[in-house]
Amino acid sequence: MTRSYARPPGGHPKEKQLLSGRSVCSDFHMVMPREVMRDIVASRLPHWAATRLWVLARPLSGFAETFSHYIMEVQAGGGSSDPEPDARAESVLFVTHGECDLEVEGISNRLQPGGFAFIPPGRRWALRAEGEGDCVFHWIRKRFEVIPDLDPPNAIFLNEADITPTPMPEYGDRWSTTRFVDPDDLRHDMHVNIVNFAPGAAMNFLETHVMEHGLYVLQGKGVYRLNQDWVEVEAGDYMWLRAFCPQACYAAGPSPFRYLLYKDVNRHAKLWSGREGCC
Repeated sequence: MTRSYARPPGGHPKEKQLLSGRSVCSDFHMVMPREVMRDIVASRLPHWAATRLWVLARPLSGFAETFSHYIMEVQAGGGSSDPEPDARAESVLFVTHGECDLEVEGISNRLQPGGFAFIPPGRRWALRAEGEGDCVFHWIRKRFEVIPDLDPPNAIFLNEADITPTPMPEYGDRWSTTRFVDPDDLRHDMHVNIVNFAPGAAMNFLETHVMEHGLYVLQGKGVYRLNQDWVEVEAGDYMWLRAFCPQACYAAGPSPFRYLLYKDVNRHAKLWSGREGCC
């Protein structure tokens, strides 16, 4: 399988471009198409040099509850030696363009396209973009949910090219998942996987479950069912689904349809609503 990775287009839309678009924001799901990820909505962060980012998801009433998702664009030589302000946050990085040196607790790793890193909470880390061009990567953050008799998981450094995707039963390589974490390892409270569909393949039932999802389309195009709506999506689009939002999809182009998927896992449902400690 030939892999490719989308990235935000940046720049600015043409003045004569039509105003209508594919953006959707509802109580159950959100679709952020690639064409809205322009310079005007890029952000900056303290302690990050020569860096801008697009915020795709963040904890917000009626929206994402468990995680934030950034696309980071770091110019050569840029980066941070103090990237994470929250000691309780765990991170996943997934590189799509360029390369970087990621140092975790004094141990350096070079990440290239397809590179994946899991950084446990409370670890000191630093990142520097290397090479001639910029380095683009996804940064997914979640506040780690501690289980008293389970240690936090270890740091992980992998590349998807070195992983054999796990096929769905009876689907073979038409529908598979590239897993960076053992699903039976209950130390983890989130998974970030890559879901792969061959051209024409489908998730042919309405999957409905407690997990919250963030999906970034890395490659290809497809038609996705979100609650009661069918939407066309392509490489570079982002989707958010709240818990129990029905979902299904089929690959709709000549190339594989692949997306980076976040989900919260392996923890009890919280038995309160709103701020912790109320009532």
